[in-house]
Amino acid sequence: MSYLNPSTGSGSRTSRMTFEFGRTYVVRPKGKHQATIVWLHGLGDNGSSWSQLLESLPLPNIKWICPTAPTRPVAILGGFPCTAWFDVGELSDDGPDDFEGLDASVAHIANLLSTEPADVKLGIGGFSMGAATALYSATCFAQGKYGNGNTYPVNLRAIIGLSGWLPGSRNVRNKIEGSLEAARRASSLPILLCHGSCDEVVPYKYGERSTLVLNSAGFRNLAFKKYDGLGHYTVPREMDEVCNWLNARLVLEGCR
Repeated sequence: MSYLNPSTGSGSRTSRMTFEFGRTYVVRPKGKHQATIVWLHGLGDNGSSWSQLLESLPLPNIKWICPTAPTRPVAILGGFPCTAWFDVGELSDDGPDDFEGLDASVAHIANLLSTEPADVKLGIGGFSMGAATALYSATCFAQGKYGNGNTYPVNLRAIIGLSGWLPGSRNVRNKIEGSLEAARRASSLPILLCHGSCDEVVPYKYGERSTLVLNSAGFRNLAFKKYDGLGHYTVPREMDEVCNWLNARLVLEGCR
């Protein structure tokens, strides 16, 4: 199954199928525009639900872009079609990763960020499968290229992953260690990972393992927050953490 070709953008055709991305929701900054963050929803969701939550955060200097994933058959749902950034089966360290789907989604996200003003800081965040896609974006940024070899075009300044995991974790370290420039970019990229200890959908161990793999690959500017008793959802204290972290890492004018 083929997805969109990142070298030609989200409107291209491949030799087989393409998937159309859904509606994109934008939350405009209420103050001076200092940062733009693409926020990615989880499996079966859409950009609207997160845009409403993000609009309520005390971050007046951030523009939020909330795209909607393509509708596609998903293996973990027995092939049932729903919105998904890539195809996924059972979560396991040995399971196959849909790099074609990941590359297509990550290219779509990069396209959304590529038209932002040059003086605006750029980031990607997400929940669950959206967090996984954000972390894959981080590895593409560090390497300077997508999994298919095409150039990754965006300078990222922040990555946030809530209740997610790292796709392609087996190969990340080798890909980063093989390049001094990739190692430099990896070490300079701030990453915040948050995970609930009682997550029944993406078990806590996957958040913990993602942190260990990223650290070992050279992503040194990484914070991991455990939330005791939290399931596969977000809570106000977690979003407070996100606000404070973004305010500090992007040197914004304030979480008011």
